[in-house]
Order: sequence, then structure tokens, then C-alpha cells
Amino acid sequence: MRQITATELAERLADSQSDKPFLLDVREPVEFGICRIEGSTLMPMASVPARQAELDPDDEIVVICHHGGRSAQVCMFLERQGFSRVINLAGGVAAWAAQVDPTMPQY
Repeated sequence: MRQITATELAERLADSQSDKPFLLDVREPVEFGICRIEGSTLMPMASVPARQAELDPDDEIVVICHHGGRSAQVCMFLERQGFSRVINLAGGVAAWAAQVDPTMPQY
């Protein structure tokens, strides 16, 4: 499974010459309400199997959770479904808050 650090993702999102990945946040709605990476789409982990048709298997998808565990599981699931361009955000939003945006609320 491919991984990306919070710093690497921030650099890609800030680069006007770079293609932007689809940001898939697999946390629960209450978590998403506390903090999120700008531009991310919420699809709680438990709903991914039923909602995977909403995702484009040709898109590059960065999967996000709190610390990187749930997102890694979703990446593995999507890879088994034929998605070849999924990337886990190592450390999740906690790493984003620590490395990229210290003003982001944490929980």
C-alpha cells in the first residue's frame, strides 16, 4: 500500500502544477465536524463497501482518518476491489495538525 505524509500531501495540494488527488475521509461525522482537511469528502469507513460505486477507480484517492489505521484498512479494501491509485495518509489528521496546520482542532 502506498502512503503519503501530511507534509507531502500539503505540498501536492499547494502545487498549482500538480494534479489534485480525491481526498476521502473515512472518519465518523462527529470527527469530521471537529476538524477536516480542506476539500475532503466524508464517507465513514463502515459505509465504503456500499458506497464504493461513488468513487472513480481511475482517480488518485488519498484516504484519511484520525491516525492512519482505518484509512489503511479502507485502502486495502479498495485495492482488492480494483482501485490501483489509493494512498494512505500516514498519521491521519493528527499528523496534519502536528506537521501542517497547528491551528487545526485536535481530539
